[in-house]
Amino acid sequence: MVDDPDETLGLLADLGGATDERLRDLARRLAAGLFLDIARRGPSTRRGVGRIGAQPYRPDGGDLDIDASFEAVADAVASGAAIDAERLRIRSWSTPDTALCLLVDRSGSMGGKPLATAAIAAAAVAGRAPKSYSVLAFGKDVVAVKSQDGDKPSEQVITDLLTLRGHGTTDLAGALRAASEQLSRATAARKIAILLSDCRPTVDGDVLGAAVGIPELAVVAPEQDCAEAITFAQACGARMATVGGPSQIVEALASVLER
Repeated sequence: MVDDPDETLGLLADLGGATDERLRDLARRLAAGLFLDIARRGPSTRRGVGRIGAQPYRPDGGDLDIDASFEAVADAVASGAAIDAERLRIRSWSTPDTALCLLVDRSGSMGGKPLATAAIAAAAVAGRAPKSYSVLAFGKDVVAVKSQDGDKPSEQVITDLLTLRGHGTTDLAGALRAASEQLSRATAARKIAILLSDCRPTVDGDVLGAAVGIPELAVVAPEQDCAEAITFAQACGARMATVGGPSQIVEALASVLER
């Protein structure tokens, strides 16, 4: 991780598809914890997109807020009873007015660094919108790794994403319509779709028309293959960023989530 973080993260993502069952399960558990940690330590977005604050306790939600939870712990110690989890608080990202939908392009080659980039992006989205977010993977078809109104632990979202491998064609228009449908279920005032793709469709469809149906769209493309993504973002008025590897994705997301 010190010498070459991108290479290491890509290797860990690939090990999540190992043929040895014990190695595969261990790699996926390690990846889920590490990717969530990277996402939590990344730069915060500014201008009201997200902030750290006290929230009701969730096992995978963040660090325990000692000050806010002290009374619940003290009462349990004094009475000899179990700690009431409903009285505990954690420190985590809070975005009560924002719903997010992450779209991951898994057409073509999907493994190593691109897969790690997608998984860390999912971890970052899960941390910023714990109450209203979705993760969709698309190629020819769209797979809901997590639906907008579904309840799924962040570690499981990342683990499920790591099981995906790239293949098939790219139905970009269909993916954007699916994102619009997911966000329509949210009650948040602000709704953003984040498209992680080179934006090179291989299936016919009205891509720009589908993009119009999304309240806010941000595009994050691979640094070495971003020309078509830039053209698409300019055409539909989306915010745009490029990413050179998985270690850069949290910062890239922070930049496109700013107003």
